[in-house]
Order: sequence, then structure tokens, then C-alpha cells
Amino acid sequence: MKVIKVAKTARVPNFGKLFTGSVIIQPIIGKELSKNIVIAKVTFGPGVRNKFHSHSSEQILIVTKGKGIVATEKEQKAVVVGDVIFIPAGEKHWHGAVEGYKFSHLYIMPPDSKTTQLED
Repeated sequence: MKVIKVAKTARVPNFGKLFTGSVIIQPIIGKELSKNIVIAKVTFGPGVRNKFHSHSSEQILIVTKGKGIVATEKEQKAVVVGDVIFIPAGEKHWHGAVEGYKFSHLYIMPPDSKTTQLED
């Protein structure tokens, strides 16, 4: 058994092309610990989101702070602390913070999942 203190995990700024602004990523469980899942916390600044993308596997998001939006080409849903979002493999989607609010979520996926950016 291993207890991981999320508040003490490294906070890595990410300015990658997948995001409309900067985010902070905190790896929690990586490939070195589990062969089956990776978990990380992502914190978006107010109004920051990722661009349309898809994953080669299912993705689970668990909202831990703030107010956010999860969207597909067909719908947008407001999400708040405690909400759990299931995204099927291959579904084109984005998620991020509502204007005026920071937004954090945990993501859970298999370690071999591939992300494909679908928006410039």
C-alpha cells in the first residue's frame, strides 16, 4: 500500500499547445507505480480550457475545485466539485474552467492512452 499526499506532489506548469492558456499538472500515480492506470490533477486558470481532443481509451474526470465545463461537439455541461465525468474512447471533447473561476480535476486513464489534438 502507498499513501500519496496530493498537496505534496510536484506541480508542473504546462503551456502546451493543447491548452488555451497555462495549466498546472500534478502527476499522482504514474507508470512507475501502476501498469493499469495513471492519475493526475490538472488545474486550469479562469477561462482556460483544453482544445478539442480525443483519447484512444476511456477517460474519467473527477472535479475537485471550482466550476468547469465539459463539452462535445453536440453539448456543453457545467460541472462542479464532486461531479464525475465519463468520456468514451474516441469521443471528441474539451474541458476547462468557467470565466472567473479556477477549475481542477483528477483524470484517470490507462498509461498507454494516446491523446489526439483535434483543434488548432
